[in-house]
Amino acid sequence: MKKIALMAALAAGFASGSAQAATGNTSTATGTANATVVGPLQITHTNGAALNFGSFTAGTGGTVVVTAAGVATAGGDVGLVTGSTPTADAFTVTGTANRAFNIAASTGNTVSTGGPAPATMPFSVSAGTSATLTAAGTYALNVGGTLTVASGQAAGAYTGSYTVTVTYQ
Repeated sequence: MKKIALMAALAAGFASGSAQAATGNTSTATGTANATVVGPLQITHTNGAALNFGSFTAGTGGTVVVTAAGVATAGGDVGLVTGSTPTADAFTVTGTANRAFNIAASTGNTVSTGGPAPATMPFSVSAGTSATLTAAGTYALNVGGTLTVASGQAAGAYTGSYTVTVTYQ
């Protein structure tokens, strides 16, 4: 009887050992998946705003620089005319709060006069390279620039356009 009980106990031990080995061949765990939807990044031009280099005399040429704060200075033989109102351009950027974004402005920009023989002047845009949206998800983007004036530049009203692109980082 003792032999039978001992054999039954050994058989039970082997059986439970076999069961434990079988469950050791497979294991399952649960992972976590995350996703974040970021609101669209948009830029809009402020109604009535413009990058205005103001009025100036050309002389033998030079530059007119307007800062993002709207302050103009003349270089070379260019002279700003008193009473002129240079201004920086203005845009509003909106998107997901506290997100950083890059800023890129077009190159090869020109302003020109109309008519059959238009005169042109090249200008570059100064808009910074990156910024961060506020906690409210907005950013006021002011744009300045540098206008290159040729010697004896033709008198007249000049207009042109440029683009500003914003991209989330």
